[in-house]
Amino acid sequence: MKPIDYCVYREDEFIVAQCLNVDVSSFGGTRDEAVGNLKEAVELYFEGESGSAYTPISEIAVGREMVNA
Repeated sequence: MKPIDYCVYREDEFIVAQCLNVDVSSFGGTRDEAVGNLKEAVELYFEGESGSAYTPISEIAVGREMVNA
């Protein structure tokens, strides 16, 4: 078993959970549902894989910047 680090945010009417260790995300109607769906998605991602795509995370920070877009 490996720990996963993730961030959670609202996008329209859904809650999105984005894994920081691998490029996998999922969503749900609630935070718990989104995180549960993310765990399932990450487990499916690693089915039959060696786990080499896993990146350990040592520090997490959330920020917001303005860009010209």
